[in-house]
Amino acid sequence: MSPSAGGTAPSAAPGGTAAPFQDALGAEHAAVYGYGVVGARVSDDGQRTAARTALAAHQARRDAWQRLLAGSGASPDAAAAGYRLPFPVTDAASAGRLAAHLETRLATVYADLVAAVPAPQRPSAADALRESALRARQWGAAPTAFPGLPDTPAGTGSPTP
Repeated sequence: MSPSAGGTAPSAAPGGTAAPFQDALGAEHAAVYGYGVVGARVSDDGQRTAARTALAAHQARRDAWQRLLAGSGASPDAAAAGYRLPFPVTDAASAGRLAAHLETRLATVYADLVAAVPAPQRPSAADALRESALRARQWGAAPTAFPGLPDTPAGTGSPTP
């Protein structure tokens, strides 16, 4: 089930899988912070609605990962007091770029999570990956064949530099 759609994450992180969920939680903490900045800089109602919707989705997913970690006996990492933005966000255009950056980063985190967790937990991680990839495109990120994974030159099997 998708935590951002009102569902819940799996009930426990089996031994040894807390670290990937902590990484996902940390990325969601940063996204919640980032969307506060995005929401303050977007200019039209459509962007404002998209930013509010994304913020709510990230808050729900953050809360789901916190419940999963706490339910498994791990202490969920707390959010930082602030986060360094990757570039100055001074207007609606740079706010849109920040949203695309946040979602692209989340797609990478969730691709790693899909690879790191046991099969029963992969659907939640895959849902998070899909949702982040779709939101990244909505905010103008370039399409990729495999969201969250580095591009590889045809036939090489290794990431581009």
